[in-house]
Amino acid sequence: MGNRLTRIYTRTGDDGTTGLGDGNRIAKDHPRVEAYGTVDEANSHIGMVLSVADIPEAVRSCLVEVQHDLFDLGGELCIPGHVAIGADFVSRLEQALDDFNDGLPPLKDFILPGGGPATSACHVARTVCRRAERRIWTLAHREEVNPEGLRYLNRLSDLLFVIARVLARHERGAEVIWKRGRLAKPD
Repeated sequence: MGNRLTRIYTRTGDDGTTGLGDGNRIAKDHPRVEAYGTVDEANSHIGMVLSVADIPEAVRSCLVEVQHDLFDLGGELCIPGHVAIGADFVSRLEQALDDFNDGLPPLKDFILPGGGPATSACHVARTVCRRAERRIWTLAHREEVNPEGLRYLNRLSDLLFVIARVLARHERGAEVIWKRGRLAKPD
């Protein structure tokens, strides 16, 4: 393993720059930093899902693996030209998606993000994952990025939606269904 931090603060970022994994320094608001920072944020939200004690073991196991993948993706984005996420990562997510979705009833209505603590946290993780994907696309318009990382995040947000459906049934027995115009009353 590389260098270990003996001190958390370095003061090197006080000028508005941050160090990349390859030693170069770039602005903290650079699209690359936005991309890997938002991946890190998605990972943190998945950690919130995992902090709920009573979630199915299959969900827990899947999301722990996803957290490691997201750390790899963040590292990939932190080192220009580095590749850590391959097509096999995407295939694994697709298999998990199919496995979790098989036990669910067909989707006939829009689902509101809500329900129990794990369900709600999973919906937040899903939306942050979508934002991470958008941030990487912003970077991809400026620099070359690994397309498998983009595919991975696209599948991951789908997986998080399906897992939220699983968790809704586990926590509440049902999902929160959107009712069109529920509160709107014509004049």
